[in-house]
Amino acid sequence: MDASRLRNISNALTESGLDALALNPGFSLLFASGLHFHLMERPVVALFAVDGRIAIVLPELEVAKLANLSYEIKAFPYGENPKTWTEVFRNAIKYLDLDGKKIGMEPLSMRIFEYRYLQAAAPLTTFPDATETIASLRMIKGEKEIAALRKAAEIAQNALKATMPMIKIGVSEKTIAAELVSQLLKHGSESPLPFQPIVSGGENSANPHATPTERKLQKGDLLVIDWGARYGDYISDITRTFAIGEVDAEYRKIHEIVQAANAAGRAAAKPGLPAKVVDIAARKVIEEAGYGEYFTHRTGHGIGMEAHEAPYMRDDNERILEVGMTFTVEPGIYLPNRNGVRVEDDMAITENGAESLSTLPREIIVLG
Repeated sequence: MDASRLRNISNALTESGLDALALNPGFSLLFASGLHFHLMERPVVALFAVDGRIAIVLPELEVAKLANLSYEIKAFPYGENPKTWTEVFRNAIKYLDLDGKKIGMEPLSMRIFEYRYLQAAAPLTTFPDATETIASLRMIKGEKEIAALRKAAEIAQNALKATMPMIKIGVSEKTIAAELVSQLLKHGSESPLPFQPIVSGGENSANPHATPTERKLQKGDLLVIDWGARYGDYISDITRTFAIGEVDAEYRKIHEIVQAANAAGRAAAKPGLPAKVVDIAARKVIEEAGYGEYFTHRTGHGIGMEAHEAPYMRDDNERILEVGMTFTVEPGIYLPNRNGVRVEDDMAITENGAESLSTLPREIIVLG
């Protein structure tokens, strides 16, 4: 944990008019504290006050995680009797003098479970949505964070290269996915993986978020593989599309279109421009080629500790791209019940444009 991160949290709270931030187990808590917790039947909530003080309510069995921290945090541990937990929450609220104040939280992450303990402990307090406040802190990555993202991309690419020799006609999507997961771990990915790999062939590849099945690869299939690794708590998210044997001319054509759209989106990404330019540039290539109706999702999303976070590359997003923002560029064409294509890269905004953190060739490769 860098002390500047805690200062940035306090500054962001001041700018947002919040008195504190409440975070339960998840990536924002990991970002803010460096502490790993998981959601369970025992509540864990950290409270970051605008004055820089931090309190955490947690089970007694988790207190050891607070040893040797580089910053001060006041622990409010509790035992196994749930009847005592509200009082422990009340003590944490009292310690930070937060009753009747504004405590921001993330609606996508905060469970009703923890929220009700906070409400009971601070009945006069309001709990506004702090999604934007937290996003503003997490969106701009420093050099170490980008280095971790780059390493995660390297691990993912090496794992796919090691998997490719077993991809051939007659092998099932599930078998390929299992081998890829194994290779990701062998090549250095941390657990958990950022997401389970998507391995989809033929008609399944026309579903952008397909789940691997027992379907066996056939000659003429396109094969979409969307996978990623985790390193130093940061992730990669890459997609490449392969041909299984010789494929129809139209399928080669749509791959060329998507590859060109990917290149256009990557080229459009520059500091000082709105995020929407990335989507508009990529989408224009596909629409002008006559396949616009088959590109059914945004062009990209932010990446960091999570596979999907701000900023989002969609055609209405006016957020200005800044140096250190990281995101995907992943246009696709999906022909229902036939075949699909997606080409996805991980990007980082630089002083002069954007760098692709993923470098695996984007041209269609014939396997099988």
